[in-house]
Amino acid sequence: MPTETEIKKERAVLAGLSAASMDARERSTEISMEELSALVETAGGESVAMLLQQRPAPDPRSFLGDGKVRELKELIDRNDCDLAVFDNELSPSQMRVLSEELGVKVLDRSGLILDIFAQRARTREGQLQVELAQYRYLLPRLTGMWSHLVRQTAAGGSSPIGTRGPGETQLESDRRHIRRKIQKLEEELAEVRRVRGTQRRRREKNAMPTVCLVGYTNAGKSTLLNCLTGAEIPANDRLFDTLDTTTRRLRIDETTELLLSDTVGFIRKLPTHLIEAFKATLEELSFADVLLHVIDLSNPEWETQAQIVDELIVQLGAEATPRLRVFNKCDRYLGILPHGEDVVCISAKSGEGTDVLLEKLAALLDRGRRELTLRIPYTRAALLDTLQREAVVRSAEYTEDGIEVRAVVPNALFGKVKDCIPGYTEPKEEWE
Repeated sequence: MPTETEIKKERAVLAGLSAASMDARERSTEISMEELSALVETAGGESVAMLLQQRPAPDPRSFLGDGKVRELKELIDRNDCDLAVFDNELSPSQMRVLSEELGVKVLDRSGLILDIFAQRARTREGQLQVELAQYRYLLPRLTGMWSHLVRQTAAGGSSPIGTRGPGETQLESDRRHIRRKIQKLEEELAEVRRVRGTQRRRREKNAMPTVCLVGYTNAGKSTLLNCLTGAEIPANDRLFDTLDTTTRRLRIDETTELLLSDTVGFIRKLPTHLIEAFKATLEELSFADVLLHVIDLSNPEWETQAQIVDELIVQLGAEATPRLRVFNKCDRYLGILPHGEDVVCISAKSGEGTDVLLEKLAALLDRGRRELTLRIPYTRAALLDTLQREAVVRSAEYTEDGIEVRAVVPNALFGKVKDCIPGYTEPKEEWE
């Protein structure tokens, strides 16, 4: 018997439709239904039954056919379910009809993902983004929520005196209120972007490269961040465990230190307004020096998942950013491991392959690093301290004319030391 402190899990029946008229990505499959079941579990519920229908096109009124709606109602009654969760996006009117006919709360995939995001967001920025997405999702669905008042208005022809119009009035009032909230949230997020832009410019000025971890949800990005940086952020085996961006410093060799950022995982059928709301976080991708695309090689759907992530990267305007494909959980894979110049196979849990990952990452960031012989006059001796901090000093010899230094210098430091290179002349442009 459950104790008072135990929270009863909501029992859900899952429903999906694969219609020939739908875009291939929008159709429900056994795999997308399994993912939906995992999403329900992540939200704190329990999926107890599943129904998948094939038909030429969705029913405009109830999405599923009448027979399947009755079958769904029987499943709900038989299994004592609290809600019905649809794998596809429902229109506001379909959601209202299904709620009335099934007698339980109805959620679509977008609504479920938003609910999980609302639970997971911890930082003020994350909460702002989720709230904005929720209001954008809610706005077109208000009509259905006010249907009980709309039915009392003159539309029916027999409304009592004094009840004509209040539903519509309240509906318009709520719409105005939500639009004001959306505007306020957009202003707050614009301020977040401005602060991020300032921080980014400061990083660029300090020549600190940025590397972003991207990938499908539950691919192992947080585990990899923990493995590389010793961070102790929660990394659980569940969808959308990370929502708020976490950034840690990582030194990959003697001369290179970078900022490594973990980002929210992507998923198929990710609501468009959610991508819009999360742009303040995800815009970091287009400013990153390198993207590490983490792929769960143990998942039989990894190719489809990788393609979904690639498409979202293009949608976010980060397709030109250099990228390494990091195949994670390779210790669980029995086939031939992927290989190639921009491919690394690792196990983030055990650390296997991370040394190769760091080597390839250093090589990507290393473009422009060069070994130089410098003659530093004693009047500029402080430059040696800078070199010792930001470069690799091979040798330093004090002579009568100054300090003879051999050093491997990163590109960001070259401008400061070039006039100490004996015989150096500035290269001329073609037009000069």
